[in-house]
Amino acid sequence: MAEMMFWEAVRRAHDEEMARDPLVIAMGEDIGVAGGTYKATQGLWDKYGPERVIDTPISENGFTGLGIGASFLGVRPIIEIMSVNFAWLAMDQIFNTAAKVRYMSGGQLEAPVVIRSPGGCAHQLGAQHSARMEKVFMGVAGLRVVTPSNPRQAYGLIKSAVRCNDPVFINEHELMYNMKGEVPDGEYFHPLEGSEVAREGKDVTLFGYNVSVHWCLQAAEILSKQHGIEAEVVDLYSLSPLDRKGIVESVSKTHRAVIAEEAEPAVGVGAEVMAILNEECFFELDAAPVRVSAANVPVPYNHGLEKAAIPNAKDVVEAVLSLYGR
Repeated sequence: MAEMMFWEAVRRAHDEEMARDPLVIAMGEDIGVAGGTYKATQGLWDKYGPERVIDTPISENGFTGLGIGASFLGVRPIIEIMSVNFAWLAMDQIFNTAAKVRYMSGGQLEAPVVIRSPGGCAHQLGAQHSARMEKVFMGVAGLRVVTPSNPRQAYGLIKSAVRCNDPVFINEHELMYNMKGEVPDGEYFHPLEGSEVAREGKDVTLFGYNVSVHWCLQAAEILSKQHGIEAEVVDLYSLSPLDRKGIVESVSKTHRAVIAEEAEPAVGVGAEVMAILNEECFFELDAAPVRVSAANVPVPYNHGLEKAAIPNAKDVVEAVLSLYGR
């Protein structure tokens, strides 16, 4: 195992897949000469040239459509949308073309395209640069959605996504690019479906994804040391499809659930997990599941207001204690 930063793991996955297959290309704003806003493609323009590491105009709908169209002909593009906030401009191409083309062509066309985009709240970037859009993408049939919580997942999910014949949206969190973690020395392919138990426990299940996994792990330590509650932490790295079996198995063991997400609660990941629990294991629950979510407001620029709008590990702890009437 080698320790590396999140952005280094992303870059390594790009490099290995581009070295293996000349039809793998990368494209996006400032990914070439500049090496990417978060250094995720640093050095690849020098190594592979401008025909395979393509600096695009500021036109998300245009270059995303170009990449999706190329994928129909066998190219395997890795498209970086600099900020998930800008993905709104490419939704027609992603939702109406990439996600639907196999079905609408009767299987004659496929869109083996990978779309990476960082999002989330990254400290005073304002409402238009702090979107949490994963819930929008996971509601689209025909599109896979994954969201890594550590460098190992980031590396393995990109490699698996590049070799998948489905369109895959990879939701990365902006706060994680300098996070360090262990990544296998050899090639590693992370499953595009499922969930991971990040911490074993018996009293309550804490569900999280990307940054909220880390809130859950911090909360689990506090609950264990200060309250004698052993929490299981489940990392929902695959948002579409969600791991129904894994969700049910954990809650059938712990009989309590808290779902933590950085996004607003309405029509979100937490709502979908609660629906699964209601449908699949209602009689296993000893208490009603609780969501820990952001305030339902545009993310404020003011630092104090931004902190007040976004949940954290303390909120997860309080949610768990509420299940026990404390």
